[in-house]
Amino acid sequence: MSHKYKVHQLVRITHPYFSDKRASSNGIYEVTRLMPADQTGEVSYRIKSSGFGERAVRESEIAARASEI
Repeated sequence: MSHKYKVHQLVRITHPYFSDKRASSNGIYEVTRLMPADQTGEVSYRIKSSGFGERAVRESEIAARASEI
């Protein structure tokens, strides 16, 4: 499976966990690194938001920022 998003692209998390303290206040993150596919074949990304550091997410957990669709 190839990556849908590129490094430096802005994305949002589609289903943030209610108690997720890592969630950005504006919901916008920047893709910082493309990661390989896991055992299911789904690719992952490292994303970051100012003040919240970086985290890993699967492609199914993010979407392009609304203005980039």
